[in-house]
Order: sequence, then structure tokens, then C-alpha cells
Amino acid sequence: MVVGTTSHAGKSLLTAVICRLLARRGYRVTPFKGQNMALNAYVTTEGGEIGYAQAVQAWAAGVEPQVAMNPILLKPQGDMTSQVILRGQAGGKTGAADYYRDYFDRGWAAICQSLTELSQQFEAIVCEGAGSPAEINLKHRDLTNMRIATHLQARTVLVADIDRGGVFAHIVGTLELLEPEERALINGFVINKFRGQRSLLQSGLDWLEARTGIPVLGVIPYLDTQLPAEDSLDLFERRTSTSQTDLEIAVIQFPRIANFTDFDPFLSEPTVKLRYIKPGEPLGQPDGVILPGSKTTISDLQTLIKTGMATQLKNYAAAGGTIFGICGGMQILGQEISDPEGLEGITGTWPGLGLLPLTTIITPDKVTQQRQATIQYPITSPITGYEIHQGETDFDQRGDNQDLFAEPGLGMVNVSQTLWGTYLHGLFDNGQWRRAWLNQLRAKKSLPPLATAISNYDQQRDLHLSQITDLIAPHLNLDLLLAS
Repeated sequence: MVVGTTSHAGKSLLTAVICRLLARRGYRVTPFKGQNMALNAYVTTEGGEIGYAQAVQAWAAGVEPQVAMNPILLKPQGDMTSQVILRGQAGGKTGAADYYRDYFDRGWAAICQSLTELSQQFEAIVCEGAGSPAEINLKHRDLTNMRIATHLQARTVLVADIDRGGVFAHIVGTLELLEPEERALINGFVINKFRGQRSLLQSGLDWLEARTGIPVLGVIPYLDTQLPAEDSLDLFERRTSTSQTDLEIAVIQFPRIANFTDFDPFLSEPTVKLRYIKPGEPLGQPDGVILPGSKTTISDLQTLIKTGMATQLKNYAAAGGTIFGICGGMQILGQEISDPEGLEGITGTWPGLGLLPLTTIITPDKVTQQRQATIQYPITSPITGYEIHQGETDFDQRGDNQDLFAEPGLGMVNVSQTLWGTYLHGLFDNGQWRRAWLNQLRAKKSLPPLATAISNYDQQRDLHLSQITDLIAPHLNLDLLLAS
């Protein structure tokens, strides 16, 4: 089990790396996170929704993601509530004060069921905690840290982020706040994001081991590379291109931005600069604009209007700029969005940006499925992706608009191919199509086209996971952990 002294200490990264290292040693290994709170989600082959981070960890382990790897997913949606995804299926919404009363027992049963299933399929389970395991006010209802560790009697690693400062206080303080039976499970410490010379830290490591009797399993250097982020707070830490680039693509950072992992493939494009823009900031003159997914589409639409970003986007489109809306972003590009039951927090009907002739009604039934389809523009190509949405959209084909896919109901594009919309997440993972779309933007600037005969992003992601593992492995004593 991997727990952390704080959020963003490196638990997800370390879990993925341990999964890959164990897989390299021949173990059939799986990741597990009992409860996750995130708006980045993935749809498994059976149509269940899990945290995207657990899907990445599964790929690191070389196995197919499944709902048992993340039995509880909480998706914040405003008004202090979250949608509860229980074993892959939407199970209603709850407020923080009601969650313990309404979902604790059901959640623990789902966790135990999932662990039983995984233990029957795999030799090793690498569990990830959430936040800190020592939040005194929350421990009685904490489903995902030491309750799981003690249930499994798991060898537990405590990871701390030294880049934030106070790393020894974080580690010792966390140990002090654990119960004796929990503290006994801590088999080692990992210090993450270390900048500097290891020898200068050694006296502190010696003191820590002498005081606690627990070994330091590794000191991981600060890496200028990342795994897909779990929540929008990670956007502040995402790398941006500092080299000369040909294209700038702006992503509008909604307050409840969801599934912004859709844009990770652009990070593998050296000619593209990806820039996240908050609604109150100037749009500028990017080569393309993307409206991402949203968990509270009407609320985020209202934010665009109140901040003037809606006007900026309309002016940009009128000047011939390229805008691409994905899921909630596509709904916002339409004529109207209606939420008659207030499922996303606001009841009523609201006009969209009016850039595409489509209308959306938010419904209780949630669509979660993987899709294979044939995209028709700017090239005809088979593609893969997945849907996660509660909206039913009516695509009005009048005027200068056409189906984006051979399969109806998945998306729309105008004749000039400057206004795009789709329900398909993971579209930009399709390498040949992504390059063809980028080449349209390049043609507007009279730039030569990029080669389109490239692999899909899943192969690049797998290489990235291997590279990260290779960087970390020399700094991590996995043998000491396995021998304990």
C-alpha cells in the first residue's frame, strides 16, 4: 500500500512505477484505489467508470482496466455535492455531510468485494491511498487509507514531497497520528521530488531511520515529467513547452473541467504549445481553442458568460477561428442546454453559445461506453474512444453542418471545418487523425504538413511509463520492501 503525507506527494506515480516494476519481475499485478475523488475518468470495456489514474496504473501493470480497481469514484459537481460512482455505475449524488451516513457501509462492502475479486485474479495488489492517512477529523469515515491497509495487513509505504518543505516533520507527524496497529504496517519511507545532492540529505535520513526504526526505501529526484493528472489543481504544475513551436492550442479551464486527460496527446507533439486559459483571462489569438468536458455544464456556461469569455469565443469564431468542443464543451457550443431535474446543480433551460445547431437535455441515464467509429473529417479513418455523459443531444443538420462520424449522434462539424463537437473522449489519442487535424491548423499558417503515419498515443504513453520507471528504479529499493 502507498500512502502519502499530503495530497500530490506522488502516490499515483509511485503506485504506477511499483506496478510496472513488479510486472517486469513476472508478477501478475493490479493497482487498486478504494475511493477516488476526481473529474478525470475512464470507461472500462464492460462500460464501468473509474478514475483515469487507475486506468494508467493498470496499463503500467500491463493489464486491462476494470471497475474493481476503483470501486468508489466521487465526481464533484458544485453546490458541495458529488456524484457517486459505485463499482462503475452512477449511484446518485451526495453532500459531504451525508456521505458517511448514506454510503460508508455500501462503500466498504464494494471495496471488500473488489479486493476479493482482484485477489482471485492477481498475485499482487498495489493499493493507493488518498490525501493523508492521518486526517484526525476524517479517520472515522476514511475508506481508502489505513482501513484498507489493516484489512489486508499490507506492506505500506509512506511517501512525502520534499519539494514542499518540512518533509521530516510531515513524516514524523504522520506516524505520530497513526494508531499503533497502523504504524506497525509502515515498512518504509520514500522521499519524492528531491532537488540537489543526495549526500547533503544523508544526515537527515540517518536521523529519520534512527528515530522511527523504519528504513528509507528511496529518494526520488525531481522529474520534469508527469503522469496524467487526477484533478484540476494539477494543471498548475503541468509542464508547458519552452521550445519554439508552430501552433498554440488554448484549452478553456472551466471551474469544473473534466477529462482534461483528453489533451495529454498534445504534450507528445513537439510543434504544439498547449495553454490552459481561465474564463477571466484574455483569449488572445491561438491557432485553435478547445472547450473540454465539464461536470457542471450549465454552471460553467454561466461562468463563460459572466466573465466575457463567451463573447471572446463568439468573436474568435466569427473571425474564422477553430473551436473544438468535447462532451460538455460541445453542449456549450450548441443552441440550448436544459437540466429539468437539476441533476448537475442548476434547474432550468439556458441558451448556449449558438455556434452549432444542437440542443441538449441533461437526463438521469448516464452513457458510459467504449466506442469504435469511423470519423469522416478531415480524413476518413477508424478511431476509438469512450463516452461519459448524461446529456441527450439533438443534432440539427440544417445549414452548413454535417455529421462528424459515420455513426450518428457522436458529433458534428461545419462545412468550413472550423467548428467541431463530439461526445467522444480520447479522440486525440488516435495519432493519424490527430495529425490530420493539426495539419489543417498548420495549412492556415502556410506551414508544411506533419507526417500522419504515426502510432496512437497508447504506445507513446506506454513508452512514457517505461521511461519514468527507468528513471525512478535506481532510486527505489524495491527488494527491501518485498523482503520485509
